[in-house]
Amino acid sequence: MLFNSLQFLIFFPIVLLIYYFIPHKARKYWLLVCSYYFYMCWNAKYALLILFSTVVTYLSGRALQKAKECSDDEMRLRRRKRAIVAISLVLNLAVLFFFKYSNFAVDTLVSAFGLFHVTLNIPRFDFVLPVGISFYTFQALSYTIDVYRDEIRAEKSFVTYALFVSFFPQLVAGPIERSKQLLGQLHAVHKLEYDNLREGLLLMYWGFFMKVVLADRISIYVSTVYEYYFVYSGMYIVVAMFLFAIQIYCDFAGYSTIAMGAAKMLGITLMENFDAPHLSLSIAEFWRRWHISLSSWFRDYLYIPLGGNRKGRLRKYINIMIVFLVSGLWHGADFTYVIWGGLHGIYQIAGELLKPVRDLGVRLLHINRDSEGHKLFKMGVTFTLVAFALVIFRSAGVRNAFDIIRSMFVFNPWVLVDGSLYACGLSQKSFWLMLLCIGILLASDICKYHHICIRKLILKQDCYIRWAVFALVPILLLVFGIWGEGYDAGSFIYFQF
Repeated sequence: MLFNSLQFLIFFPIVLLIYYFIPHKARKYWLLVCSYYFYMCWNAKYALLILFSTVVTYLSGRALQKAKECSDDEMRLRRRKRAIVAISLVLNLAVLFFFKYSNFAVDTLVSAFGLFHVTLNIPRFDFVLPVGISFYTFQALSYTIDVYRDEIRAEKSFVTYALFVSFFPQLVAGPIERSKQLLGQLHAVHKLEYDNLREGLLLMYWGFFMKVVLADRISIYVSTVYEYYFVYSGMYIVVAMFLFAIQIYCDFAGYSTIAMGAAKMLGITLMENFDAPHLSLSIAEFWRRWHISLSSWFRDYLYIPLGGNRKGRLRKYINIMIVFLVSGLWHGADFTYVIWGGLHGIYQIAGELLKPVRDLGVRLLHINRDSEGHKLFKMGVTFTLVAFALVIFRSAGVRNAFDIIRSMFVFNPWVLVDGSLYACGLSQKSFWLMLLCIGILLASDICKYHHICIRKLILKQDCYIRWAVFALVPILLLVFGIWGEGYDAGSFIYFQF
C-alpha cells in the first residue's frame, strides 16, 4: 500500500479512529493486524517472510536472555550467546540473500567463468523482490545484537515484538528503528492528544509535498533524460544529475516524514532520518545527515565491531571501505550500487588524506573558514560529489553509467537559456513550478539546519492561521501534485531496497 494512494487515505483514518476508541490492551493487536494488512496489500504471501524473521529473532532474544539468567560459567555463556546470535544472523541473512542477491550472485558467477570461456548453466530464480526486506531484516537483527550486548532485556511479549518488526508506518522503507527507541513506546499508554494529531498531520503534509509535488515532478525530467541520454547530452544530463539528487532526497525523506507523521498521530515518535543533508560541508557530514538510521546502523553494528578507528589509520580506511561497499550492496543487487558505495568510501578517505593540503591552502590564501562564502563553496563541492555518484546509482548498469557520464561532457551550455529544457517532459510552467518548490525545500532545510522548527512556528500562530494551513495545504497538494492517468507516480524509490 502506497502512502500516496487513495487506499492509504482511507486506511489510515480508520486505523487511527479505532486505535483510540479501543482499550489499551487491545491496541497492540489492532496495530499488528493493520501492519500485516498494510504489507499484504502488496503481496500477501511475502508476509510469511516478515513472520519468519520475527519468530527467529524473538526466539533468539528469549534464548539469549535465558542463557544469561541460567549460566554460571562465563566462557560457556559467551560461547552459547555467540552460537545463538550466529544462528539468528545466518537464518535472516540467508533469506535476505536468497530473495535479493541470489540472481545477482548467479549472474556474477556466470560472467566470471565466461571470461575464461567456461559456460555455466545455472538457473535464475523467478520471483519478485519482497518490498522492504532489507529494512525489516536489519531492524530485527539489531534487536538480537542489542540483547546479546546486554543493552536491552529480551522482549517477553511476542505480539509487542512482532509489532516492533512490522509497525506499518516505517515497515517498508524505514527509518530503521532501534529496539531501545521503539519497544518501550509500544508498551506505553498513548492518550489521544491534540498536539500529536496536529504535529503529525503537518509532518504528513510536508512529506506529501516532497513526494507528490517535488519528487514525482522531478522524476519526469530525470527519467526522460536518462532514458534518452544519447539525445539529451551535455547540460541536459548535468541538470538531470543535480535534479536526481534532489528527487531521491524528496522521495526518501518524504516517505520517512509521512511515516513520522503517521506514527506521531498514534502517539509514537520515530527517529529523524534526514537532517538537511544537501547543506553538508563534507561527505562525512553528509552521511551524518543522510539516511541517519542506516548510517548509524552500519556504524554501531559493522564499523565499530570491525575496529573503527581504534587500530591505526590503515585499518580505519579499510573499515570505511568495507562499510561503504556493504552499504552499496545493501541498496541493491547490482555493481552500480557497489561502485556508488565504494565511491563514497573513496570520497571520505580522500577527504582525510587531503586535509593537510587543504589546511596549507587555507593558510597560504588567508581564507576565513568561518566565512559564508567558504561554507557555500564547500557545500557546493559536497553536493556536486554526491550528485555525481548518484549518476552511477541511477543508471541501469555499469556500462550504461559510463555512457551517460561520457555524454555529460558534450559542450552545449546554451540549452540552459534557450528553452530546450522544456522539451524533456515538463512544460515551461511545470518546470518553473519545480524550481519554485525546490526554493521552498531549500528554505525549509536552511531553517532545519539552524534548528528552527517550522511546524512548531505554525502551531504557535493564531487559530485562524493554523486552520488556514490545515485546510489549504491539501488543496495545494491536489492542485500541484502529480496525479491521475497519463503519469504513473509509482512507488517510493527505496521500496526496492
